[in-house]
Amino acid sequence: MDIKITQFGKRHFDKDFGGTKILDLTIDEFERIIQLETSYEFNKHKVIPGYAPFCKLLIMENFTDAKIGSMPITLENYQYLRSGYSARKESELPVFSRWFELPIEKPIASHLIIVLYSKEQIEKEANENKELKVNFNADWGIVAILGQSHGNEEPMKPETMLRNALGIKEGGSGVPLDRDKYLESVSFWSNNATVK
Repeated sequence: MDIKITQFGKRHFDKDFGGTKILDLTIDEFERIIQLETSYEFNKHKVIPGYAPFCKLLIMENFTDAKIGSMPITLENYQYLRSGYSARKESELPVFSRWFELPIEKPIASHLIIVLYSKEQIEKEANENKELKVNFNADWGIVAILGQSHGNEEPMKPETMLRNALGIKEGGSGVPLDRDKYLESVSFWSNNATVK
């Protein structure tokens, strides 16, 4: 399984990014480790289906300085919960979301959940978005890296599901909204929030 980081996935290596950041490795170093880990020791890693046929989740023990990306909302941390509208890039519609802005250092994640899209989907999204024509040179592309305190899949956030349902031209994947999955997501994210 040949895996590379997509243009969109490179945001995780930017110190100003609001989500899971990887600052102790370069993109090339991260890719080399992923390639080695998945080619020689693939069976020790958990790979599960994602939310659509073109998506897989690679679950690994954290080998970076990445910190946790979400945590439960409690009485102790509720005061640090913020909300607002944001877009991941200028071409997307802003969606409502909420997050923690903690006054202390976040804990190091124990696991990385690496979201992979197929080569075909990456090229489809880039080309339909009228970005430069993309010829992605790997079988799978890393579109997101999620630092977590556990190795279990967390539901996709409701705002991400809505963005996906809006379609590729609005920054989503074009996968229709699944009502049951959406309600499961709302249940989880009502009690948890992203940590910036």
